[in-house]
Amino acid sequence: MKKNLIAALIAPLALGSALVTTTLGTAAAAPKISAQSIIVNPVQTSMTVKVWTDRDTSGIQTPNYYVNDKIRIYTSVNQDAYVYLFNVDPTGKVDLILPNRYAGGANYVRAGAVKAFPSSQDRFTFDIAAPYGLNKVLALASKTQLNLNDIATFQTQNSQAAAQGGFADVKVQGQQQLAQALSIVVNPVPQNTWISDVAYYNVAQGYGSSYQQPAYQQPTTVVVQPQPNYGFPVYSNQDEWRTTFNSDRNADDVYNYYAAELQRQGYRQTDRRGDRGRYAGQFQNGNTTSELRITLNGGRYEIVIIKRQ
Repeated sequence: MKKNLIAALIAPLALGSALVTTTLGTAAAAPKISAQSIIVNPVQTSMTVKVWTDRDTSGIQTPNYYVNDKIRIYTSVNQDAYVYLFNVDPTGKVDLILPNRYAGGANYVRAGAVKAFPSSQDRFTFDIAAPYGLNKVLALASKTQLNLNDIATFQTQNSQAAAQGGFADVKVQGQQQLAQALSIVVNPVPQNTWISDVAYYNVAQGYGSSYQQPAYQQPTTVVVQPQPNYGFPVYSNQDEWRTTFNSDRNADDVYNYYAAELQRQGYRQTDRRGDRGRYAGQFQNGNTTSELRITLNGGRYEIVIIKRQ
């Protein structure tokens, strides 16, 4: 995802309120980090937070976006709360997208309200860009402001840097580091005062509705991004393929690797789901459907890819 500031952004933008450290006691149990590197509250709470994108109002599917498409992210809470939104791309790059120092960047959300980002007040868009693959949007809601100083910092903003200084510089990289850092941030906060949610979207190869072909030219060939060398077994393009192996990589890395293998063959992802060590995705290429299944059990992965006409 890239931030695209339009030419109309010439006036200084309002600063959001500064983050403060709030300590309200010691939590009874440490926050959990799931196999998908998501920070999870280990106790039941009456709070809820939801996050979704403009192409999936349910927040449970994995919609496709293409390079230069514009994306809008939504969030809501059932109780007044401060909401923090992070985007993690397939390479592990982390962006803090809320709060920010633009007009609509305040992160205090009232109960029942739906906050869109970018909002109608913001004079910029979020444009989809490579790398291709699965992106994760993590929402963390807290009744009190959280101290993110060890995770992200804002540059001093002035009139000359107004177009660049509104987003924070993130100090952590990778979803595992982000989850671990956030677990430290929320640890002093009473456990019934925070909650998290996650949404996914896929940056797919090809062209979306926003693509305009230049006159008298063919569309530029999409360059396939190189796969990370994790040492996983290579998919052999069979109608039914299975393999098992041990790895200390997290489930998202394994899923993204084999999802990229299918995308490399021309498939686009149409669905993704996962829970309790089982993950599955569906991919479409013309009349052919492929299903990717991943089972994690104590560091051992079982991979199944099945093609159907």
